[in-house]
Amino acid sequence: MAFCVSHDINLKLILVSGKTKEFLFNPSTSAAEIAHNVFDNWPDDWGSCPVDKGEVLRLIYHGRFLHGNVTLGALNLPVGRTTVMHLVPREHLPEPASQDDPKQKKSGSRNCCSCTCCSIV
Repeated sequence: MAFCVSHDINLKLILVSGKTKEFLFNPSTSAAEIAHNVFDNWPDDWGSCPVDKGEVLRLIYHGRFLHGNVTLGALNLPVGRTTVMHLVPREHLPEPASQDDPKQKKSGSRNCCSCTCCSIV
């Protein structure tokens, strides 16, 4: 008996509105390629796309924005299992926080949306 083993990563994307959709991507797919793919294949049940171009869509994973060249494989995501990320419109990524910058040190954390799967520190 043969069975199919998936070599793709199942990515569940969550919008700020709370709407979700699952997509399959190869581990070599970059964050920028994912944003373009989602933009080009915007799910009907998500309503109208809030941006005019895919370059504005950003992925958040474990409370951090992913830069466009980061691949899913570089994140060591499990193949064949579902990984949750947030998809948000944002023109520019925030500057990386310096460990020595006292303005960046906050007590506690805040959620980026109403879900409990991540927090932004």
